[in-house]
Amino acid sequence: MLKNSFELDDKTLHLLSTNGIGANALSQRLKNDLDYYLELWHSQGLNIVKHFSNYYFSTKFTKIEDETFCIVDIETNGSKIEKHQIIEIAALKIKNGQIIGSFDSFVKCDEINEHITQITGISIEDTKDAPSLKKVLYDFKLFLGDAVFVAHDVKFDYKFISQSLQKIGLPPLLNRSLCSISLAERTIESYRYALSYLNKLLDLHPEATHHRAMSDVMTTYELFKISLSRLGSEIKTTEELISFVKKAERLKRPKFDPFLFVEE
Repeated sequence: MLKNSFELDDKTLHLLSTNGIGANALSQRLKNDLDYYLELWHSQGLNIVKHFSNYYFSTKFTKIEDETFCIVDIETNGSKIEKHQIIEIAALKIKNGQIIGSFDSFVKCDEINEHITQITGISIEDTKDAPSLKKVLYDFKLFLGDAVFVAHDVKFDYKFISQSLQKIGLPPLLNRSLCSISLAERTIESYRYALSYLNKLLDLHPEATHHRAMSDVMTTYELFKISLSRLGSEIKTTEELISFVKKAERLKRPKFDPFLFVEE
């Protein structure tokens, strides 16, 4: 996603998150004005900074407690971006474990099939007076800013929102991101990592309504805090956290589901 938008190779992306890349080398890869791209990328949620003579993702230097994370969840009327859309979106901005902002909206929709309504509880009636997709996405993009995008199964939410932005004529998301499933797999021992299962295991959000955007965001928020509290002291910056989520060994899962155990 990032590579296709910038035409940067994997090596360059790796350097931006690790050892940095010089201005000349970065300009050569871009084949265009560097300052222009730095501004463009920042407007799309990616902050690249100069440190001494090299450029880096800003997350390379930001301590986890100083980072702004945005926990996001969407509900859609189907999984295919070509013919489906977001029907509800919610988000919480988090800094040092505290909520500093919230976003929650239905999205006007002309079609929600019965199966989706059964799963989410959302009907056409709920969305008939909601703002348009364009309005909601404009507002959400302003809310998100350059925060780190966090979601439970981040690939789906991030990609669907990014492609939805492109459908309404805006550029795609470029925010740094991390998956709360992958983080939980490395910090919490569990038989399964579905959000509803972890909620039951850890009593994250007792009043949760699964498959409703803000409820799932609140549950993910509680999960995220627990995961961060279990990180090793060597993980200090946001970029180290992102690397940990991608590369660290997953915890060994229990062989049996504790909720299926029946005491004799």
